[in-house]
Amino acid sequence: MKLTPILVGAFTLALAASASAQTLTIATVNNGDMIRMQGLSSAFTEATGIELNWVVLEENTLRQNVTTDIATNGGQYDVMTIGTYEVPIWAKQGWLVPLDALTNDADYAVDDLLPPIRDGLSVDGKLYAAPFYGESSFIMYRTDLMEKAGLEMPEAPTWEFIGQAARAMTDRANDINGICLRGKAGWGENMAFLTAMSNSFGARWFDENWKPQFDSEQWKSTLHTYLSLMADAGPAGASSNGFNENLTLFQQGKCGMWIDATVAASFVTNPDDSTVADKVGFALAPDNGLGKRGNWLWAWSLAIPKGSQQQDAAAQFIKWATDKAYLEMVAAQDGWANVPPGTRISLYENAEYKAAAPFADMTLGSIYAADPTHPTVDPVPYVGVQFVAIPEFAGIATNVGQLFSAALAGQMSADDALAQAQEATLRDMTRAGYIK
Repeated sequence: MKLTPILVGAFTLALAASASAQTLTIATVNNGDMIRMQGLSSAFTEATGIELNWVVLEENTLRQNVTTDIATNGGQYDVMTIGTYEVPIWAKQGWLVPLDALTNDADYAVDDLLPPIRDGLSVDGKLYAAPFYGESSFIMYRTDLMEKAGLEMPEAPTWEFIGQAARAMTDRANDINGICLRGKAGWGENMAFLTAMSNSFGARWFDENWKPQFDSEQWKSTLHTYLSLMADAGPAGASSNGFNENLTLFQQGKCGMWIDATVAASFVTNPDDSTVADKVGFALAPDNGLGKRGNWLWAWSLAIPKGSQQQDAAAQFIKWATDKAYLEMVAAQDGWANVPPGTRISLYENAEYKAAAPFADMTLGSIYAADPTHPTVDPVPYVGVQFVAIPEFAGIATNVGQLFSAALAGQMSADDALAQAQEATLRDMTRAGYIK
């Protein structure tokens, strides 16, 4: 068939459009705020013409996939969802693209980012990832069950009170567990919780000479307290429960208390998702009177790997997903209480947000209270609250997390888990050259 000039022109335009169309591949975690972002992302495509290919993964799987890809310069992803642990380490390796386009953009207002969150995502004053949401951790509890138990939650409770309350609130006959805590193995799953908890018990991962401390009384007290609490008041199968599993249990009314990320507050108080939305109170993470609470500091953030061939388009997406206009878009659709928290000063100065989010002030206070440079009671050679900011930590803590999860499942004793953790971590740190 002979093409007319009009058809030839249309065919040429179609080819040109096809050749110029861009598709970004975005790797992210299957948490509620990210799923909402994916649902709203058609607005970005409509505004820019840039298509999006989403890879949404469970937390441990996401970490494994993006770490493998960036370490090998695989170029599989254009935007990665990574955290406060990875950003400074990967930036120093030269694996991430600095976000100069954002920091130099007055509309983005980089100075509006909360200083503790921004500092954790910067190296030598350069921002290498933009926070999608920031968090600490605190206690979410059922006010009705606390009242029924004849107790009143202090704003700043001790672990002793939490143990007393959890056992009093447990009602096995009605499938109510006094407390739900992370048990799923992973350096960012059960070990995030247990490391933060251990800080409040006076424990530490390493002494000042990088010798592991799992043979200390402080770690023994931490793990025994955790296992006893979960045995008496925790849910069945807790060794398989991470953030999302415990969120579901709490929303279903099956947890008296849950100590976890502050970002969960909007999900447990949303009546569309939570059967106990009008019965939730908040309190600071517990302590033992040693000057440290069991709360952490984290940001799930968006970064561009050096292997991406579409870095300009990736920067456009990151700006869209992390600027103030995105918060306003979420607020317009789902209400101010459901915007991604913990990233911007202006959010916590917003009267509409503070009125809609009763947890706002406690979230902000918890974020500022966590001190990555002095995370423990005794001195340590590392920074990081619920992690140790060295490249080897992810592998070491994953192994330790598997041991502690096995202890929770009843497959070994607490003392055996601690002994094996000490032996394995000592071996790994010696091989890595930290211990001479």
